[in-house]
Amino acid sequence: MRRQRIDIVTLGCSKNLVDSERLMRQLEMAGYDVTHDAERPEGEIAVVNTCGFIGDAKEESINMILEFAQRKEEGELKKLFVMGCLSERYLKELAVEIPQVDKFYGKFDWKELLRDLGKSYHQELYNERTLTTPRHYAYLKISEGCDRHCSYCAIPIMTGHHVSRPMEEIVDEARYLVSRGVKEFQVIAQELTYYGVDLYQRQALPELIERVADVEGVEWIRLHYAYPAHFPADLLRVTRERDNVCKYLDIALQHISDKMLKLMRRHVTKEETYQLIGQLRREVPGIHLRTTLMVGHPGETEEDFEELKEFVREARFERMGAFAYSEEEGTFAAREYEDSIPKEVKQARLDELMDIQQGISADIASEKIGKRLKVIVDRREGDYYIGRTEFDSPEVDPEVLISAGDGELRIGDFYLVEVTDADDFDLYAKPCLE
Repeated sequence: MRRQRIDIVTLGCSKNLVDSERLMRQLEMAGYDVTHDAERPEGEIAVVNTCGFIGDAKEESINMILEFAQRKEEGELKKLFVMGCLSERYLKELAVEIPQVDKFYGKFDWKELLRDLGKSYHQELYNERTLTTPRHYAYLKISEGCDRHCSYCAIPIMTGHHVSRPMEEIVDEARYLVSRGVKEFQVIAQELTYYGVDLYQRQALPELIERVADVEGVEWIRLHYAYPAHFPADLLRVTRERDNVCKYLDIALQHISDKMLKLMRRHVTKEETYQLIGQLRREVPGIHLRTTLMVGHPGETEEDFEELKEFVREARFERMGAFAYSEEEGTFAAREYEDSIPKEVKQARLDELMDIQQGISADIASEKIGKRLKVIVDRREGDYYIGRTEFDSPEVDPEVLISAGDGELRIGDFYLVEVTDADDFDLYAKPCLE
C-alpha cells in the first residue's frame, strides 16, 4: 500500500521550525511520507506553518496559503491545514476568508491535526524531531511565550505568557539529538534570559547552559534572543569558562535614546545598555555580539536617529540587523501612538544605518585575515566548501568559503583554517596543515 505524502511548509522563525520538526516526526510515525519546504509540493495533504510577526511575514504566509488553496480547487490537493502564529492570531477571520482550508490550528494545538487525520499523538516521542537542518546542527527551544510587553511587538499576543520547559526535558532532548549526529545547538526562545523564572523562581539560564554543555558530544552552543534588562550576569562566567559555549550572544537592543527606549517600553536606559555592552566585552574577551535595531518607531526624531547612528559607530557590533517599524494590530504602540513617520523616511533611516554597519562589518572581517579559526563545514557549493566559525549562526551570519581545490572536507566536521581574504561580510580561508 502506497504511503500518503504530506508536504509541510514552514514560514518565519526557527521556533516555528522546531514545531514543524516535531509534527513531522509524529506524522512519519503515523505512516506518512513527509517532505519539508519541497520545491514542488506534490502531496495529497499540505500543512502551512505560518508566521504573524510583521506585515511582510503575514503577507508571505497568506500568499502561501492561497497558493495551496488554488491547488486544492484545481483538484491537486485533498486536504489543506494551517497552523502557527498567524493562524493563532487570526483563526476566525482566516477561516471565513479562505474557506478552502480544511482547518486552522493555533500555535500550540497542532496535535489536534493528528486526531483530525485519524491518527494518535505518540507522547513517548515528545522529545523527538525529524531534523530539517543539516544533521550536524539543530535548534533547541527552551521556552514559549514572552512576559515582556514592548510597545511594538505582537509576539505576546500570539504566544501568551512565558512558559519554561523543565531542564531535565531539555537536556534529554539534547542527548537525543546528539545521538542523531547533532554537534551544534542554537538555543532559542522568545526571550532566553527569563528562562526559569516561572518554574524555578529564578533566572536559570546559566545552569541550563552548563547542563547542556556537560552532555557528551555537544561541541558548540550558541545563544539567541537575550533581553538586556536584568541580564543574568553568571551567564558570562559560563560563556567564558566553557569551551563549547560559543563566545557569541544575540541580544536585541532596538534603540539607544532614553526617550525611545521609554516609548518602546524596554525597561532599560542608555547608560545601562552601554554598561552591559562593556561588561559583556570585558568579562568574555573576544565575544561577538549580534543585535537588532529598529528605526521609525513613533516618536523617533532626527535627533534620536543621530543618537542611534552614533551608538552603532561606538558599539561596533560584530553582527547587526535592523528593521523599520510597522504598526501591529493590538500592540501598545498601535493603541497609544500615531504611526506618523513616512514610509520613505523609515526606509532612508534603515538604509543609512545598515550602510554604517556594512563598513564596520568589513573592518571586523578584514581583522581576521591571517588568523586561524575553527570552522564547521555546512555544505559544498560549486568550487567552495561553506563553513562557519563559532561567531556565526546559520542563515543569519557571515560564512567562511574554503576552496574545494585545497582538499576534500567532510560536511559536518570541524577544521582549523587560516583566513586568507575577506569581503564586507564573508571570509575566505584554506585548511591548516597539521
